[in-house]
Amino acid sequence: MLDYSALRALAAVVQTGSFEKAAGTLNVTPSAVSQRVKNLEERMGIALVVRGNPCVATEQGQWVCRHVENVGLLERDLYEHLPSLAPSSELIERVTIHLATNADSLGTWFLEALSICAKSSNYLLDIVVDDEGHTADWLERGRVVAAVTGSERLVPGCRRTALGSLRYRATASPEFVERYLPKGVSGEALRTAPALTFNQKDKLQDRWIAQTLGEEVICPTHFLPSTHAFVDASVAGIGWGMNPDGLVRPHLQKGTLVELIPDKPLDIPLFWQINRLAADRFATLTDIVIAVAKQHLV
Repeated sequence: MLDYSALRALAAVVQTGSFEKAAGTLNVTPSAVSQRVKNLEERMGIALVVRGNPCVATEQGQWVCRHVENVGLLERDLYEHLPSLAPSSELIERVTIHLATNADSLGTWFLEALSICAKSSNYLLDIVVDDEGHTADWLERGRVVAAVTGSERLVPGCRRTALGSLRYRATASPEFVERYLPKGVSGEALRTAPALTFNQKDKLQDRWIAQTLGEEVICPTHFLPSTHAFVDASVAGIGWGMNPDGLVRPHLQKGTLVELIPDKPLDIPLFWQINRLAADRFATLTDIVIAVAKQHLV
């Protein structure tokens, strides 16, 4: 039999990042938490947590933590149907839902969906941010139960719903355009005009250039891993970037930003994929995500 007091101790250490904070969460001493985790590791013969600041789970520890979370979900379902079995409400552990999304969705529309979910349920949220082309990988590895993804490929064991497209516009400050693109946008001009790139996975600039100019251009680039800082950097004249339409529309109206080529947006289709085993349990979350996406995406 599994020792669930030890499993919950491990999960608490990973979630809080320390044995001391886990002890406070579980209302036991830090030494008790340490002993439970140690006994669990000795029984399994593997390390489950890397001690540090913060403490993080090993790959095997992550599987154990996911098991604990799944058990917590099952317990909540049981208490809902058999309330006589439930402990007092303050003793029922709050379950964490692990989700993945791209940064631009989080910075434009997805946070609204999360807000509705948080206000209407007792779940805690753990959000992983990755490129829209890679969030499906987190789902495929079992690290999250659902993801906003740009991949049309159906992840095995999941359900997929099309959400619409997040519209991007290639924008820069008028001063930037005057300095680097005085004769208009061309492959030659873009080879000297600094772009803004989120990280090495970000290919939006390349996709827009290929779609608009029909060629491949290697641009000098600044790396800036922040959706809102992307807009600020564009306004400040640091570089040109692919910015979500909803964030740059006010700047376009005021003239603090201009499109490199007017009315040439790039639409990135987005999908909601959720583990089939969890889909019914989180049907309300799916409904919220779809409804909010419908309001904001094209």
